[in-house]
Amino acid sequence: MTTATHHPSARTSARKPPLLVRAVRRTWRGMPPRQYDVACERGLAVPAADGSPLLTDHYFPRADGDFPTLLVRSPYGRGIPWAPMFGLSFAEQGFHVVLQSARGTGGSGGEYALWQHEAADGRAAVAWLREQPWFTGVLGTIGPSALGYAQWALAADPPPELRAMAVQVGLHDIHGFFYPSGPFALENALVSAVGRLHYGRGAMAMVRAALRLRRHLPAITRTLPLGEAYVPGLGGRVPFLDEAMARPDPDDAHWRGADAGAAAAHPSVPTGLITGWYDVCLDQTLEQYDRLRRAGCDTALLVGPWTHNSAMQQGWPEVFAESLAWLRAHLCGDPSGLRENRARVHVGGRREWRDLPDWPPAATDRRWYLTGDGRLDDRAPEAAAPPLSFRYDPAAPTPSLGGPLLSRTAGPRDNAALEARDDVLTFTTPPLTEPADVLGTVTVELRVGTDTGHADVFVRLCDVDERGRSVNVCDGIRRLDPATAGPGPAEVTVAMSPTAHSFAAGHRIRLQVSGGAHPRFARNTGTGEPLATAARLVPTQITVHHPSALVLPRAHP
Repeated sequence: MTTATHHPSARTSARKPPLLVRAVRRTWRGMPPRQYDVACERGLAVPAADGSPLLTDHYFPRADGDFPTLLVRSPYGRGIPWAPMFGLSFAEQGFHVVLQSARGTGGSGGEYALWQHEAADGRAAVAWLREQPWFTGVLGTIGPSALGYAQWALAADPPPELRAMAVQVGLHDIHGFFYPSGPFALENALVSAVGRLHYGRGAMAMVRAALRLRRHLPAITRTLPLGEAYVPGLGGRVPFLDEAMARPDPDDAHWRGADAGAAAAHPSVPTGLITGWYDVCLDQTLEQYDRLRRAGCDTALLVGPWTHNSAMQQGWPEVFAESLAWLRAHLCGDPSGLRENRARVHVGGRREWRDLPDWPPAATDRRWYLTGDGRLDDRAPEAAAPPLSFRYDPAAPTPSLGGPLLSRTAGPRDNAALEARDDVLTFTTPPLTEPADVLGTVTVELRVGTDTGHADVFVRLCDVDERGRSVNVCDGIRRLDPATAGPGPAEVTVAMSPTAHSFAAGHRIRLQVSGGAHPRFARNTGTGEPLATAARLVPTQITVHHPSALVLPRAHP
């Protein structure tokens, strides 16, 4: 370990941060006062594990003294928003910040890969840091989404200098991103591919690519085979997308090393986690929190009312404050900004933050049974009650609406148009006489049958206000097993993403049951053919038998 005692701004290559970076930083409100002026060195060539030059920018305080270092590794370039968000903002608070473009992105050498080089190149970056005179041997990492994956990859075999991580709306399992609960996450996969291929090439390249996908998306969603239909929307074949569609099994050798989640078994790296209730990475974040807690690791959790993108936009003041407090506590020995409780969650409906000793909080399950006349009843219906059926037609698939998406249509939405369709069953409680707080994982216990054996079941929890407006709270999907799915009812539990939501007195609780949410999830063709090459569409009759129930975790007062 070396100690920085010289004046870092004396480096001849140091300059002020770019004007655009400073301008963007000045637009943010709710940020803490600047503590230091900042300088930066841009375009440093840092060797990857194989020697490829990885372009790297270094932001640092213009001041004497020792400052800890934050490493940010990105496949999305080093400019906007990362330069103002991490480089400038954290250097202003007393950190060296090293922004590095991953292999094959942002001008870096080598060939890009989704995960294969992350661990080795992260270790190579730390080896380079050890040679820098300003590096004190105190290291943290920070970043969202794929930048969060880079942190987990490094933590799988953590270097001794790694003292803390701040993972924001981050993922640890690449396969789990493509197949979060069975069916292929089509829309998020396409949007993510645009970002990975074009974000680091400049704003105009990204805008053109996003507009091209938006223009072609309707054709992609109605054309078979899918493995060919997506190509015009992305401007060519994308090998990592082809591989993902061709290999749905997580145990396929292709995915070896793609899940960095085992890093959470190391209790040596304190990890702060941030996500949103409509974040595409919510489930993975909460899985990591559970692993860290079981490993005895120092951890904290913040869950806001955000989507994947809005957490780093509208939610940025809260996200920044949480991250800064965590990093100061573990890299600077200053715990004054930490909150007393381990978990803080935003409770929908009440629109308030709630501090909790842990997540999930203690709760009691309450069952609401699906009735034949579209009600949710707290009493089980008669066993002889007639079942309910609907026809799922993949040629006119049930559309997706809001929820955890990467696109601008993410989040809570009015579900009136969706619930008016004849391929969506709805079940609703009477108006509540008192508020109902639901905190935890919502599940639906279904007895379901199909006429083809090939079907998905999509379920969604909604809050219906006094005016009848139905807004989605959380949802989930499950692909039925063709070996057991048939005309006779099979018992299936469909888990929704966890939530923290308060249904107000006078509101009603509603459950939707349908056969899909397209194009958020690739439609079930009804044939069992492989995803990328399926060429036929067969409608499926899906029947819900009694007793089936919505299970809500009612929080203890």
